[in-house]
Parts: sequence; C-alpha cells; structure tokens
Amino acid sequence: MSNSKRQAIVDIGSNSIRLVVFGGPPRAPATLFNEKLMAGLGRGLTPGGRLDPGSVATALKGLARFAALLRLMEPIAVRVVATAAVRVAVDGADFLAAVRALGLPAELLSGDEEAEAAGFGVIAAMPEAEGLVADMGGGSLELARVVGGKVHERVSLPFGVIPVGTIRADGRGLLRKALRKAIRQLDWMHLATGQQLYLVGGGWRALARVHMHRVGWPLPVLGGYSFAPDDTRWLKADVREAGAVRLAALPGVSNARAAQLADASALLAALTLEVAPSRIVISSFGLREGLLFARLGAKARGQDPLIEGVRHTVGGQLQDAAYPEALLAWSDGAFPDEPPALRRLRHAACLIAGTGWASNPNFRAIEGEDMALHGNWIGVDAAGRAMMAMALHVGLGGDPDVPPPLLPQLANRDSLALARAWGFALRLAQRLGGGAPQALAEVPLNLTADGGIVLSVPRADLALIDGPSERRLARLALALGRDARIDS
Repeated sequence: MSNSKRQAIVDIGSNSIRLVVFGGPPRAPATLFNEKLMAGLGRGLTPGGRLDPGSVATALKGLARFAALLRLMEPIAVRVVATAAVRVAVDGADFLAAVRALGLPAELLSGDEEAEAAGFGVIAAMPEAEGLVADMGGGSLELARVVGGKVHERVSLPFGVIPVGTIRADGRGLLRKALRKAIRQLDWMHLATGQQLYLVGGGWRALARVHMHRVGWPLPVLGGYSFAPDDTRWLKADVREAGAVRLAALPGVSNARAAQLADASALLAALTLEVAPSRIVISSFGLREGLLFARLGAKARGQDPLIEGVRHTVGGQLQDAAYPEALLAWSDGAFPDEPPALRRLRHAACLIAGTGWASNPNFRAIEGEDMALHGNWIGVDAAGRAMMAMALHVGLGGDPDVPPPLLPQLANRDSLALARAWGFALRLAQRLGGGAPQALAEVPLNLTADGGIVLSVPRADLALIDGPSERRLARLALALGRDARIDS
C-alpha cells in the first residue's frame, strides 16, 4: 500500500488508546494497522478530578511508541483526538500538552463532536441508517440521531462503561433511574423511538459476540449483525451468570472486555427500555471512521461503500477491468426492474466473478463464496453476503442444486432463489463471452411481455451457441419462470 494513501487516527479514550492506520478507497477505508493500549485514563476519575498518574505514565509511554511508528509509516494525514476522560479532568490540558510534546497533534473533542463522529461512522458503514446511534466508550455514552445520510441531534452523557460500573456498585436500579432521567431531558428522543438502535464501540461488539455464541450464529462478521430488543434481557442474565472468566474464553472476547460485559449489558438493557428500538444493529465503524467520512466531499460520500470496497479489493485480479461493469449491464436485461438495494449486490457479485480466472478451477466456486461471506466489506448484512455467495457459487461452477449449507441460515428462500438466478446469468455470460466485455454487447439478453427471455445473437455469431450455452440459458429461464428463446 502506497504511503500516499495512508491516513492515521490516534484515539485517546477513557479506557483504551488506539492507533489505527487506514488505507484503501476513501469511501471504504480498510484497516492496515491497529494497535490498542489499555491505559485506563478514566479509571477512578470524577468531573474536576485529576487523571491517575500511573495511567498517564502508561498512556504517554504508549503514545511515544505510536509517534515513532507514525514517523516510520509517514501517512499523509494524522489526527489525534482525546475524548471523555481528558475532557472532564482538571489536568486534561496538561496531558494534551505532554502528548503534543511527543510530536502528536493532539486535540480535544467536545462531547457533541464525539457524538457526531460516531453518527458519521454509522452512516459511512450503513448509508441508509435511520435511528439512534449509541457509542459506549470508557467514560461516556454518545447518542446521535441519524437519518437521510446526516447526523441530526446528538448528546454526550456520563454513562461510559467505567462510570456505569460505579453507579451499579452503589445499588440495584440506580443505573436505570439515572439513565431515564438523562434521556427524558432530551426533547428530541421521541424522533428516534421505534427506529433502529445502532451500537458503536468495542464493549458493544464484544457483547454481540456473546449473543452470536448464544444463538449459534454461523457467520462471525459483526458489521450489520442484529438482534431483537427483547434479547437484551436474557443477554444481561447470561452475562451475569457466565462471569468474566467464561466470557473471555469466547472467540473475539478479550479479558479486558469480558470484565466490562456485565456493565455493558446492563446499560444496553436499560437503554433499550428507554428508547424502545425496533431492532438493535451492530456497526463495525465508529468514531475513527466517522472522522474520515466527515472529511469527504459530497461526491465521495454518495458512493456505495460495498461497491467501492469490492472494486478496490479485486482491482488487481481482474482479467479485464471493464468486464464486471459489462456483465452487470448485460445481466440487467434479465432483471430489468430490480430494486437498487438488490442490484448493488448483483454488482458486487459481478466484480468478484471477474476474478474467477485467477483461482484454481477446482476451487473457483469455493473461493468466490468465501470472498462474499468473509470479505472485509461494509454496507452489507449477512443476508446480502449470502445472496452474493449464492450467485458466485452457481456462477463460478458450483452445483446449483446443492448450495453451501451455511446460506439458508443467513437468507430466506426467496432471496437465495433470486441469487441463484443471478448465478445462472453469470454462468451463461462466461460461456458466451469468455470474459470479454465487448462480446456481451453483441448478444443482449431481454425479457419479453409474453413471459419469455430472449438471447439475441447476430447471424455472424450463431456459432457461439452450442449445447452448453443453450442449457445455461434454459436454466436461467427456468429459474425466472420464463420460456427461453434465441433470436438471430
């Protein structure tokens, strides 16, 4: 990855400090380097108090390492932000001065700015997001209402995982009472009631891992993972019963996070009761990605993060850079009225299919499925990944009658049937054009008003039509409930 494409964020939180270096396309940034330091700056801190000297020493030592790494990496942009603990500490300004002395351009985010960045992070990962963003950090809880690709009202509340632990230690029911009082002072919260609740932050993500384990979810991808609000009650009970030691044994749950899950689950249960969301959704993006997104212009913000991410990933593997777009346009003939939300999934499948030549022929379908299911994509949920995987399974030569067993657990039958039809179209296109984009333009595919699907082939190209191509057209027609015809 060229240094010219690297951007770095140093996030000085109340619980942890993290250096993340991003690369890839601006609209779908990928993490190239990610290092976390558990400094605990907010431990034992009360508003107007002083930062713990031991935590400060740990933080500055780790930040000195981060500064040295950044000098070697030479990213084009570095942003160093401090949040809740440094905001409320009486010696926060002194700490920032010490950070700047290391050569790091430290700045203090206000609670409003922190909430806005979290909101932008969710929008960056899920452009259609509508509802309430909740970013639980070590020292504070940021809430922001998002709709229409914009962050609207937002607030920072003192309910990070560290103060939540203090509140709960003082007595049962105090957390719910304090949270209710704070939220009922927000005259805009009713606007988010009944919409989705988007969770941001490492504590929430670790809690989602526990939920995945409990329900036996087969795809260990957090971005877009969702569950019903009522689940927060048994999730809280499960966490309490399991204890930190057993929780830390779960995949993706660290010892540090496991120790905080009782407080995180209690906060989520209380928050869910107050805001009554329709669904709880995990965001893989948060404050750091939101800071990057906020710097983009309107054109870049309007790009599809799924398509940009897939296109960047497969770019160097395409036999012909123009083929995926030609394949998408050609297959539009068989799916002319497809909603944009589905067409973008077919588009992503076309991009991945364009790399099939680079795989061992015996593993093309498997590698295509794996890329769809486990690729580092944003802007797509588990059902969308399953549809992409189904299309690639069929399109790259897998048995169309024996789909991967994982897929029916992730998407419904109708969705997978449509994706199977996409796969038949990809398979037919490969037979007709051999991966050449100009060839597809010569043999357009269209639906007819009388319930047929027609492949138009110029007389000069009739030799293209052989038994396998006729059978592939017939399979596509059958999948669409239509009659196949070849016109010349």
